[in-house]
Amino acid sequence: MSVPDYMQCAEDHQTLLVVVQPVGIVSEENFFKIYKRISSVSQISVRDSQRVLCIRYRHHYPPENNEWGDFQTHRKVVGLITITDCFSAKDWPQTFEKFHVQKEIYGSTLYDSRLFVFGLQGETTEQPRTDVAFYPNYEDCQTVEKRIEDFIESLFIVLESKRLDRATDKSGDKIPLLCVPFEKKDFVGLDTDSRHYKKRCQGRMRKHVGDLCLQAGMLQDSLVHYHMSVELLRSVNDFLWLGAALEGLCSASVIYHYPGGTGGKTGARRFQSSSLPAEAANRHRPGALTTNGINPDTSAEIGRAKNCLSPEDIIDKYKEAISYYSKLSEEEKIQRYSILSELYELIGFHRKSAFFKRVAAMQCVAPSISEPGWRACYKLLLETLPGYSLSLDPEDFSKGTHRGWAAVQMRLLHELVYASRRMGNPALSVRHLSFLLQTMLDFLSDQEKKDVTQSLENYTCKCPGTMELLTLPGGPTLPPVPFTKLPIVRRVKLLNLPASLRPQKMKSLLGQNMSTKSPFIYSPIIAHNRGEERNKKIDFQWVQGDVCEVQLMVYNPMPFELRVENMGLLTSGVEFESLPAALSLPAESGLYPVTLVGVPQTTGTITVNGYHTTVFGVFSDCLLDNLPGVKTSGSTVEVIPALPRLQISTSLPRSAHSLQPSSGDETSTNVSVQLYNGETQQLVIKLENIGMEPLEKLEVTSKILTTKDSDESVREGPEACICLSYLPVTVFASPRREMLPKFRFWLSLPHCVLPWASYLTSPGLFFFCKITLITAISSEGCYEN
Repeated sequence: MSVPDYMQCAEDHQTLLVVVQPVGIVSEENFFKIYKRISSVSQISVRDSQRVLCIRYRHHYPPENNEWGDFQTHRKVVGLITITDCFSAKDWPQTFEKFHVQKEIYGSTLYDSRLFVFGLQGETTEQPRTDVAFYPNYEDCQTVEKRIEDFIESLFIVLESKRLDRATDKSGDKIPLLCVPFEKKDFVGLDTDSRHYKKRCQGRMRKHVGDLCLQAGMLQDSLVHYHMSVELLRSVNDFLWLGAALEGLCSASVIYHYPGGTGGKTGARRFQSSSLPAEAANRHRPGALTTNGINPDTSAEIGRAKNCLSPEDIIDKYKEAISYYSKLSEEEKIQRYSILSELYELIGFHRKSAFFKRVAAMQCVAPSISEPGWRACYKLLLETLPGYSLSLDPEDFSKGTHRGWAAVQMRLLHELVYASRRMGNPALSVRHLSFLLQTMLDFLSDQEKKDVTQSLENYTCKCPGTMELLTLPGGPTLPPVPFTKLPIVRRVKLLNLPASLRPQKMKSLLGQNMSTKSPFIYSPIIAHNRGEERNKKIDFQWVQGDVCEVQLMVYNPMPFELRVENMGLLTSGVEFESLPAALSLPAESGLYPVTLVGVPQTTGTITVNGYHTTVFGVFSDCLLDNLPGVKTSGSTVEVIPALPRLQISTSLPRSAHSLQPSSGDETSTNVSVQLYNGETQQLVIKLENIGMEPLEKLEVTSKILTTKDSDESVREGPEACICLSYLPVTVFASPRREMLPKFRFWLSLPHCVLPWASYLTSPGLFFFCKITLITAISSEGCYEN
């Protein structure tokens, strides 16, 4: 296939193509200095004629375009000019050999060629040559333009001979069939004696002669040949060449109506009016006179007016030519739409470019193709994404502002899902469908939400969705799509342990407060860091081995019940065993509390980074940093070493009422007993280690508190207080879950008979016992239960 040249215009159909290239090593500055002088000679008048030759110069031209020279003669290279540096006579043979090698690239179409040599002097330069010009340097080369004019005249001689040879009616000889490159294999074995075949040959040759006449400056003759070619080719349904004949007819008519050119300042070349035939200037002046006052011969004008298209007809014939060009094979249609896409991309029409690239993608899997190219279709669809403001990275949609037309984007995503399925890649289908559900949820109707989720479940039955990167055909990777909207999380809160499991800092054994005062030093940087730490770190602790809880307030945006499976916490910092949960949220439930639990296995600082879910068969890792509008009081908490768990029981029945309100830091057990005046009652307190950690030290204290009947206020009776803190019970390496010794207390008032016994003589008193359990000494101090 030829390489398209988007800079061409209608006037280029009358030009001869000349390629100017360096041979060997030539500096870019010197090359373009000579190239600029060469390209300045773009038009010359033919001697003894009113015809004008137009030249189109290129310093680079794909050789494969030469194969289309019979189809349109302005596309083949007819002249080659090479520029080289040569400073030594012994290097001359090698330089000249390179010139011949360069000619062979375009040898099948060249009319003539020239070699400009700079730097060589001596006997070699004195030998007369027509195809080589020697110059001592790039400044002393005044005859470059004159040599180019002579070169163009030699091209005209060859062109004229070819035109006369092809235009002559040779009734006794068979007319050869001109072909485009891809047609040569299709005409093998055809009946060359049929009338249909002969008409095809005649029509194509007429069109070819019309091209040669237009290049030779014979506008009237080219119009006649184009018209004859159109009639012949239309009769045999030779659509490709018929489109080319119509294009040539339109180009010749444009040249006639607009002799100054149509390209504008930045477009095509504007031809000089002085170099055009004299009648071109008077073309639109009815009754114009020549210099001797006599009307000019109007026969040529009458012939041109008869065959030339009007400006309105030019547009219609161009459209007709395009319709004939579209009657190509499916592969050529794909190529045509792809080229249109590239053209619109170059002029900045990105959405229009994406449209034609999408059409090319659909053409790859047209029903008429026996083996649809789903991979090519998928690749072209991916290339359309930027034109529709669509990215396959879900983070680009997390900012809240949606760009582009959602309806078109959803259509394109559905096509990607279908194409990837037909490619045999279900993982890609799941990823694209997940992306559609996550990013376009706000634009889907209730029925579309049901349809998409049903399709997603059908896909994930065979290939579950994961959080792995997927490699696309061609190399790029597809990022994972976490379902942060299924469900939507509005608030995350780390919960403290139950009161019976919360660790407390011990102060009694240390004899002093652990918090030491430090001098105040102001620093804005430190203050900022501390503020961030307060916003993230929580002021309570979790305990290794205890079940910890995080509460989420979630919302189901779907119009049906949402089943969330395998929902658990994502953490970092310590080893953490997440205990996944399953939940079912009603349709459009509103805020709904969900508690996720887990057990820290090691000590340190743990950070709750997010949560994971499985929804519709898609596993998602949802990070808190990627959740918009989430409120949290902090996500970092300290995990301290595991503590024993002490269970307290007494020999008395439990009381239905709490006699003393709990301070929040203590766990109380209330028992009740009714005593008469002077009666003695034995109280047995049983301590049992029901945890998995051994006891190291136990401190027991007891206090007697009294209450008045009038106001029921609680006060401590100092004369009745028995403190056992100086008689600690110490158990070293106690086995786990071991029954501890029982403590018996006999209490009486107003005096203490025994250190461990007292008699209770008043019914208005109650006994309060505080048990302190010491497990470990750390940098933060002792903790007590």
